[in-house]
Amino acid sequence: MPQQGKSVLWVDDEAELLEPHRIFLRDKGFDVESATNADDAAELARRRPFDLILLDEQMPGTRGLDALKELRESSPNLQVVMVTKSEEDTTLNEALGKNIGGYLVKPVTPRQVYAMVARLLEGPRMHQQAVARAFVDRFRAMQLESPRELDWRGWIDRYLEVVQWDLDLSAANEMGLHESLRSLFPELRREFAAFIARTYPAWLAHLEGDRPPLSIDIVGEFLMPVLEKEKAVAFIVVDCLRLDQWRVLEPVIAPLFEIETTHYFGVLPTATPYARNALFSGLFPNEIAARFPDWWGEREDETLNAHEKDLLEAQLGELGKRVPVKYDKISSSHEADELDRRLANAISPEGISAFVFNFVDLLTHGRSESAILYEVARDELALRQLTLQWFKRSALFSVLQEARRKNVKVLITSDHGSIHCHTPATVFAKRDATQNLRYKFGEDLRAENPEYALLFKNEDALRLPRRGLGANTLLATGDTFFVYPTKLREYQSRYRGSFLHGGVTPEECILPVSLLTPRR
Repeated sequence: MPQQGKSVLWVDDEAELLEPHRIFLRDKGFDVESATNADDAAELARRRPFDLILLDEQMPGTRGLDALKELRESSPNLQVVMVTKSEEDTTLNEALGKNIGGYLVKPVTPRQVYAMVARLLEGPRMHQQAVARAFVDRFRAMQLESPRELDWRGWIDRYLEVVQWDLDLSAANEMGLHESLRSLFPELRREFAAFIARTYPAWLAHLEGDRPPLSIDIVGEFLMPVLEKEKAVAFIVVDCLRLDQWRVLEPVIAPLFEIETTHYFGVLPTATPYARNALFSGLFPNEIAARFPDWWGEREDETLNAHEKDLLEAQLGELGKRVPVKYDKISSSHEADELDRRLANAISPEGISAFVFNFVDLLTHGRSESAILYEVARDELALRQLTLQWFKRSALFSVLQEARRKNVKVLITSDHGSIHCHTPATVFAKRDATQNLRYKFGEDLRAENPEYALLFKNEDALRLPRRGLGANTLLATGDTFFVYPTKLREYQSRYRGSFLHGGVTPEECILPVSLLTPRR
């Protein structure tokens, strides 16, 4: 049955012939009134709100479509369905241009009319109920399923399922059930950290064994096959884009491209200097430092990513593919505007056009420094919506539209994700320890609570540059961020609730890589 208050106004000069249809709608629980002309309909709409109007186009006096403006002044959210004898394309096109919800051509049966009305007025509620029922059934099973025995493929599947439920429950506004889903995350993150502690060093020690694609494989496994078949390809890296953020962008991209998505694991630490350089170079950080010492050095800042084009060209040379490489990094509104101005030439007719977009990473970092950003991007749901709104008006979307116009395939991915951090984890370290909030290097590192971090005592296990005897690596797990005992309150007030990265969670490690093929 429809929710109370779902009311329908049927406007048609043949009202008496449609009485069986109105009776059918009333029997289904809708409140139905009728009018035989547009003027009477407007008067009724002024006296009471209606949820939907069934409107005939061809009536004496004011045309149905001409009456729409006045009818919607009374009810701005009014749904409209044209029910008319006209099959002319001009009428249909004009109706669609008025943003109507549906179009039915007479003769129609009562059930046809009911199906249209129910879809528009009850569809969202029915979908919400279906999502809720399906989740309740699946949630019981998920509570009993331990992720302890999952391999890397199983972890990708489990995380994909959780992300999809997150999106579905949010879209259905089932926030109570959404909270139930979120209650699974702490255990999921604990088990994922234990899984990475067991398997990640083994993957790196035996690269030919059974392991997932890693950052070092993106160019060789995903970009090269496209380049073998295509004269030109666009390669886009969106810094700090999580899987759930990518999923909300897909519906905007789908009308332009066919989308094929697979997933990979980012290298550790899941931070830009390590993960993105590994992606462009096809090398682990210790290999980059050994082969290109002038590009790596001992720095711990973003300037470590100053040679991404060089690293990409070097990797292509190693793979035996020497093609032109065009590279753009967009980190500010000025750079985005500049890219928009030269958009026609942004994608080369041959070779690789590589782009790095830093907006999402800047947003997550800036949120810790700005009270306004903190309020706007309060949680994961808000962060997704903010990412979506940015994307629709971004230089990134412009580049995708240009790639589609030029019929150029696009490989798009992220270098690492982020995690919404709420739990401070006290660490003890000497003065030489690095300052990062989700990963640290230094001597005698330890976390007060070992459950909050993974400790690796050998850089070789993670294929990181050597830092001298006694250097350890500490990686945060769960939703923790590292604090020192001497600065506990300062760090808590500043960073609690921040989106951070560099640690070991599915949100930071399991990432999408998508091939976009332009639709004709």
